[in-house]
Amino acid sequence: MNAPLVLLTAGGTGGHLFPAEALANALKAKGCRVALATDKRANAYAGSFPADEIVEIPSATPSGRSVPQMAKAALKLGQGTLASVGMIRRLKPAVVVGFGGYPTVPPVVAASLLKVPTAIHEANGVMGRANRLLARRATVIATGFANIKGIPASVPGKVIHTGNPIRPAVLEAAKQPYAPLTPGESLRLLVVGGSQGARVMSDVVPPAVELLPPALRSRIVITQQARGEDLERVRAHYQKLGVEFEAEPFFKDLPHRLAGAHLVVSRSGASTVAELAAIGRPSILVPLPGSLDQDQAANAKTLGDLGAAIVCPQSDFTPERLAKELQTFFQEPDRLTRAAAAAHTAGIMDAAERLAQAVLKLIPFYYHGKRR
Repeated sequence: MNAPLVLLTAGGTGGHLFPAEALANALKAKGCRVALATDKRANAYAGSFPADEIVEIPSATPSGRSVPQMAKAALKLGQGTLASVGMIRRLKPAVVVGFGGYPTVPPVVAASLLKVPTAIHEANGVMGRANRLLARRATVIATGFANIKGIPASVPGKVIHTGNPIRPAVLEAAKQPYAPLTPGESLRLLVVGGSQGARVMSDVVPPAVELLPPALRSRIVITQQARGEDLERVRAHYQKLGVEFEAEPFFKDLPHRLAGAHLVVSRSGASTVAELAAIGRPSILVPLPGSLDQDQAANAKTLGDLGAAIVCPQSDFTPERLAKELQTFFQEPDRLTRAAAAAHTAGIMDAAERLAQAVLKLIPFYYHGKRR
């Protein structure tokens, strides 16, 4: 028998693709073949994704308020499902695993129609709308957090807590112990805003640094992710202040930079929270506001409740508030060390292995059935 193929499907952002990448590595280490179905946004990550084949599937997000927009999205998802039926018949996967986002809907629906076992992984503290739509079709529902909200009642699939799979680069970075901030040392501040950046970080962090007393301002080293349209003003602000900084739209070595930071200011996507926990770094988390699901707020709460993070709603995330928090950390660096240790207690280092085992348990069922 040939090595079984597992088809992974994920939305085209890092928050969906990073845990899929971690599972892909775990499955390949166990002798499986891996294919990925996603949307065109994944092109930025395709070069590093360990898949034998990457297939682009038509999809759309039915988030518009008008009937024509909703109908157009539904039509696109229908086209994606038809394309996915053909893809699954060609690839003959043993299992299909979805990682959230509407690009996962067509492949998982097609797999269930073709009686292929399916698993979905929910990374956030609140189940996303795409996964809620798929929950009743899933053989297994894996969760990134022990208790998540929004799972439909009486789902037929088994619900298991695996944690959020961690990429190899993060596991490697996690080997670096936290280096406490010592008297007179510069505080290394990392500012990130998710896969697409966050304008609020560009609006708030440079003015907050400007509000610090000059003696503290001279002791801060900043690495900041900024959107392309915000990049020049961020750089100009820091240059005016005379602080040491690096600002770019994207950092390919982000796990390494996380490990080198004394403090991280960030959004609270599921992958970010999982990586902060795995590497064990203190943070100020600013959940994305306005989300119907409030998933980032739920994610941030898991670290906030442990004392590993300060959770700051965006409405409270002002230059004055951030400057105050930074000044407190300069004056009480032990708070950073304690928060780093607390973050580490939330890390699930073998989440990819746990999820791989759950997926592999579905393969004998499939191969010993009518498709053998």
